[in-house]
Amino acid sequence: MAGKLGRADSATDPAPISMIETTIMLKPVSQWRPGMTVERLRSEMLQRMQNFPGFVPAFLQPIENRILMLNTGIRGQVAVKIFGPDLKRLQTLAISVEEILKGVPGATDVYAERVVDTPYLEIAVRRDDAARYGVPIEEINTAIESAIGGGTLETTIDGRQRIPIRVRYPRELRGDLPSLEQVLVTSAQGESVPISKVADFHLTTGPAMISSENGNIRVFVQANVRNRPLASFVEDARRKIADHLQLPTGYYIEWGGQYQKLLAASRTLLVICPLVILIIFALLYLTYHSWKEAAHVLLAVPFALSGGLYLQWLMGYHFSVAVAVGYIALFGTAVQTGVIMVIYLNDALERKLKECGDAFSLNDLRSAVLQGALLRLRPKVMTVATIVASLLVILLPGLSPERTGIEIMRPIAVPVVGGMISSLIHILIVTPVIFFAMQKRRFRFYVPKCVKNPPL
Repeated sequence: MAGKLGRADSATDPAPISMIETTIMLKPVSQWRPGMTVERLRSEMLQRMQNFPGFVPAFLQPIENRILMLNTGIRGQVAVKIFGPDLKRLQTLAISVEEILKGVPGATDVYAERVVDTPYLEIAVRRDDAARYGVPIEEINTAIESAIGGGTLETTIDGRQRIPIRVRYPRELRGDLPSLEQVLVTSAQGESVPISKVADFHLTTGPAMISSENGNIRVFVQANVRNRPLASFVEDARRKIADHLQLPTGYYIEWGGQYQKLLAASRTLLVICPLVILIIFALLYLTYHSWKEAAHVLLAVPFALSGGLYLQWLMGYHFSVAVAVGYIALFGTAVQTGVIMVIYLNDALERKLKECGDAFSLNDLRSAVLQGALLRLRPKVMTVATIVASLLVILLPGLSPERTGIEIMRPIAVPVVGGMISSLIHILIVTPVIFFAMQKRRFRFYVPKCVKNPPL
């Protein structure tokens, strides 16, 4: 276990100075207690951490936490950003939003940023007294900065490290207010004067850190989502906040966090998915020089999509960017197997045409389609079985341990497994039937109306 308190001394670090990060390394799953799961472990740790007042934990992976902080400045999947001119009013609104979000199903780790009521020591110089004792203002400021706060005198070099040398009074001379009041400053005449003679010391409260965005003061309420889609959670939260919270004039709310990235990814996918299908259709058209043949092969996409959607619903996975990536991979694989099936059917048809010549009939067409489909039966089944078997190791919890990254790989595997099973049925049954119908119209075979059950 390792911990970090505070933030880096850098303007690029959006973390608040009060943030505490604790990295917990878990034992192998084989050493866990019987019946222990990740969700149960999270619940037990949450119950124990809630015993510390004012401490609101949020469970995230270390890399996920860093990415969220760097991208959005907020360590949560959903962030309600509240903007306005008054900091105290903003914190009051943030606490109200926190209470509302706790009532939304699926909300967890809800926390409103606390920015005010941080203790401060305020030192106010009495300029009249400083002039009477002959103490320059610069001397007072130097004592406050160097003796009490600590000042950097020099920097030492140790290899590639730069280590600052800081000097300040020992803790017993600056550890409490009476000790601070006895810090000595030097007058222009060389006399030592207690700083309390020329300055007032007050304990007060103020903001720990003031965050701004687009020129406006901002506070946020963060939350994580469990067991429901992120988009539907935000829709419910928007509706509840609009119904139960009346914002004053000059105050407004924006939604950020991972939800903001979800919206950007959704807009990108709305362009990418149709573009992928369009590119596939264009390549098929260049291959067959016929839009009918291209559309025939492209029918593998909706059949594969139906199987992926059904398995996704059956296993309870919500639509996400990872699932969308799985569908895009599925479309290419399904179309590829469809192209190979059509190639086999065309080869069988060409052989039958050469064999029969002008005596080519409807029964010969039916025989050629059956021969081509049977030739493709074993390779198609082997291809689908290989893909499904390789992904089942990732998909089924009993076959794959809860290792790092498995929560991303499983949503990608779900549509591929379901789509390959449904595309198997389509390629072996539907594709030959459609090919037979298209070729029958091409050769304009005549089927007598009196025949009740004509051949396929």
